[in-house]
Amino acid sequence: MILASIVIPARDAEGLIGRCLAALERQSVSRDRYEVIVVDDGSADATADVARSFPGVRVLYQTGRGPAAARTRGARAGRGEIVVFTDADCEPIEGWLAALLAPFEDPTVVGTKGTYLTRQSSLTARFTQLEYEDKYDRMRRFESIDFIDTYAAAFRRTAFLEAGGYDESFPVPSAEDVDLSYRLAAAGHLMLFAPAASVYHRHPERPGVYLRRKYRYAHWRVKAVAKTPSKAVSDSHSPLANKAQVALMGPLAALLALRAVWAPAGPALAGAIAAHAALSLPFVLKAARRDPSVAALAPLMLLARSAFQAAGIATGGLRELGEARARRTRRRALSAREGRLC
Repeated sequence: MILASIVIPARDAEGLIGRCLAALERQSVSRDRYEVIVVDDGSADATADVARSFPGVRVLYQTGRGPAAARTRGARAGRGEIVVFTDADCEPIEGWLAALLAPFEDPTVVGTKGTYLTRQSSLTARFTQLEYEDKYDRMRRFESIDFIDTYAAAFRRTAFLEAGGYDESFPVPSAEDVDLSYRLAAAGHLMLFAPAASVYHRHPERPGVYLRRKYRYAHWRVKAVAKTPSKAVSDSHSPLANKAQVALMGPLAALLALRAVWAPAGPALAGAIAAHAALSLPFVLKAARRDPSVAALAPLMLLARSAFQAAGIATGGLRELGEARARRTRRRALSAREGRLC
């Protein structure tokens, strides 16, 4: 009997997915207890050929509909009671699947979430890893969580499908996992953190790549929060200091512009920067104990991160307003058409 269906969305991942699939063959769970499904999302390379070279791997196809649609399609095709997700650029450790599945012995558990590891040496990648570890430290304090990332995720298949799976209107890897997590939590489902369920991952090597990713995630997260507004203030994943730092970016930008034309704004601007630095201090101190080089970089990276996240939220908010306006226009047009028909 198949217990779990592992689903991997992939597009143009021929250079990565082999390591992921090889790692899945080394799991401590008996191989006859899980299946592996790769959903090729319109690859232009040999992703599907690499996946098919692994015995027992099922390959499904779709035409560039995005990872949210790919994951949901794989879940629908799965035969396991539990649907498990990881990404093509991840290498699960040997005990990854066992750690994700163990909490499901409690029949009330609906979802579990694991963690990232990295072997990288670049400062940006090491900073990113410590950023995740800071979030994991926060999650350990919660008896249940409301945030499950797709790189190490598991759900009861029935609950996942009843919730509609991942929202396919998220067109790129962004906040589709945030949205599903928030919806499941709002429905009262129990989800647990499983920190031993780790995957090795390649984080961004360069600051520019890291910051663009932060912008994209923040931009699309607005859509998830718009659907579940109660999560705007707090969730089990994002440190409150991070949210406060992002909130400071509006006043800081206004003061920076004002300072250019009115010198007395300088002290207020300095105060805003000092407030951001004070909010950074707990992370910097934690980083200093683990990686002093990253700690030295952290204040600047955290300031840049806040700026890019604030920009993402601003443009995401404008997109949401535009879509809401378009929906209202369509409803008025439909009502007018129905009125003429009457």
